[in-house]
Amino acid sequence: MRQTITIKSIFYVLITLTLTACATMGDGNKVEQQQKILQMKDTVLTQLFANKPDTREQLSAAPGYAVFSNANINLIFIAAGTGYGVVKDNQKNTHTYMNMAEGGIGLGLGVKDYRIVMVFHSKDAMNHFVNSGWTFGGNADASAKAGNKGGSVEGEAYYGDVTVYTLTESGLALQATIKGTKFWRADALN
Repeated sequence: MRQTITIKSIFYVLITLTLTACATMGDGNKVEQQQKILQMKDTVLTQLFANKPDTREQLSAAPGYAVFSNANINLIFIAAGTGYGVVKDNQKNTHTYMNMAEGGIGLGLGVKDYRIVMVFHSKDAMNHFVNSGWTFGGNADASAKAGNKGGSVEGEAYYGDVTVYTLTESGLALQATIKGTKFWRADALN
């Protein structure tokens, strides 16, 4: 019984620390936080273009795209994560700042810091995402990466009029989960 309480305590502390560390852009006023998100977007796009040069043209031709920074933790049967990002409307040259959270069930163990780039191939798909923002998905991956060291299995997926790319920044994870992800406007930043 005592061992179960200790394992549960460690589990809750790890989840709290991970989610708290990644849930916000840090301190600063509205403009400073927006700038941090835009810097993250530019860094992620530079990585994506280096790994998949054809994506530069794909993003330029699309009505819009989104870039998110996310961290998640998976302990045995439960997965949880949180993050933030921005949707760029290429036609209006505007940004919509957003938050994200995910939760799921499945078998896995690990912590992962990763980035998501979504390319919207239609204006309707982008508007639906910004206004509704809800998506379900399954996830299976393996990663062991710290900075430029290590490796990870990174993906590209297609959901109707949206192409999704994932890039792992760092982490050690082996997981197969079914999870739901919720994206919503960050009211304080828009």
